[in-house]
Amino acid sequence: MITIENNIKHREKVTAIIPCYNEEHNIRDVIESVSFADEIMVVDSFSTDRTVEIAKEYTDFIIQRVFDYPSSQKNWAIPQANHKWILLVDADERVPHELKEEVLEVLKNPEKDEHVAYWIKRMNHFMGERIHYSGWRNDKVIRLFHRDKCKYDNRHVHEEIVTEGKVGMLKNKFYHNTYTTFDAYISKLNRYATWQAEDYDKKTGKLTPYHFIIKPFWGFIKHYIVQSGFRDGVPGLVIGYVQWYAVFMRYVKLWLLRRNRK
Repeated sequence: MITIENNIKHREKVTAIIPCYNEEHNIRDVIESVSFADEIMVVDSFSTDRTVEIAKEYTDFIIQRVFDYPSSQKNWAIPQANHKWILLVDADERVPHELKEEVLEVLKNPEKDEHVAYWIKRMNHFMGERIHYSGWRNDKVIRLFHRDKCKYDNRHVHEEIVTEGKVGMLKNKFYHNTYTTFDAYISKLNRYATWQAEDYDKKTGKLTPYHFIIKPFWGFIKHYIVQSGFRDGVPGLVIGYVQWYAVFMRYVKLWLLRRNRK
């Protein structure tokens, strides 16, 4: 087997970027999963737990900024990387061995066929179970990319990378576990609903019962029935419900945003 030490002379160097806030339960494992990177940057939003303390055991490259929304935070951090190739990993994600080996192999010729970025699929886990359906089956994100040819769009939620070139696809997947406790997950949905209200304000007309009843109901049907969430058991049912809740809260927050503006 070719070791990382031998590989490093024949590939592009890569900076692993980890955005985080109060992730003491995740930060050690996620940093260790990207230990093969030539540089590890932790982008902290002034955590109040032991996140930074633990991160300092692994890297001195820790930068801090008050968090406003995800794409803004990432676009601020990315240009500060010292290497032109970036592997961005959220704190609740891990890079399995197979994905690590594939990334290192790709970095031998990352711009093959003019690729400036690569999609990476995710193995999603929720409530302690692997989710195979529920709309998460083909979940993928652009996370390996050229620092100078890619940036995130300006959406507050579900931000995506805009590239100046072609995007390839890796075969192996991230391990992704977005769930800690149900209360924490609902708090996250409420946070996202607040940000989404900002995004939807410009493209949503007058709010009607369609937004508060039909669209949330369709969110449940789509994830639980159309996308076979029922095959994921209780976690699939919960995902269907929280999708209903997330859509409903999005428009409640938008209604509040507009009312408070008057």
